[in-house]
Amino acid sequence: MNGAQEQEYVGYVTARLPALRRIAAQLAGDPHLGDDLVQQAVTKLYVKWRQASRADNLDAYLHTILVRVFLDDRRHRWSRVDLTPEAGADRAAATVDVDTRLTLHTALAQMPPRQRAAVVLRYLADRPVDEVAEILRVTTGTVKSQTSDGLATLRRLLAERPTGAPAATTTKGANR
Repeated sequence: MNGAQEQEYVGYVTARLPALRRIAAQLAGDPHLGDDLVQQAVTKLYVKWRQASRADNLDAYLHTILVRVFLDDRRHRWSRVDLTPEAGADRAAATVDVDTRLTLHTALAQMPPRQRAAVVLRYLADRPVDEVAEILRVTTGTVKSQTSDGLATLRRLLAERPTGAPAATTTKGANR
């Protein structure tokens, strides 16, 4: 890669990094694991930059790489060693907003990977159905059904949260 191509790559990745990290954190269910996914995705993008930079929709190309890295990671999860402390070990008192995010992360982590990918890409990354279909290499109908099933799964998981768990939304005077 020549200097101009490298500058183009760095500029593109730098501009997309915050959104890419948010999407990856939602896919992985953890910001640190999400950062690992982003690192793998941008590395793959770097290797394929000549081809990728000519793509009609470079964002979709990068999202495709990210989702494939995520799905591959899920398949090979057995080889991962968890070096993070127990959940909540270092957390200060949580606010309602943080509680809601943690509840959502927990529920997303329990979803099947393809449903999670469809929901995250559609609603958290705000990608259109046809682009999500291209990224996941499925039909638009499959994206719609995966999204519908994913939202149903998410609703069920949020409804099943243990007693005393933070509510997904809080309203004054609501019973928990």
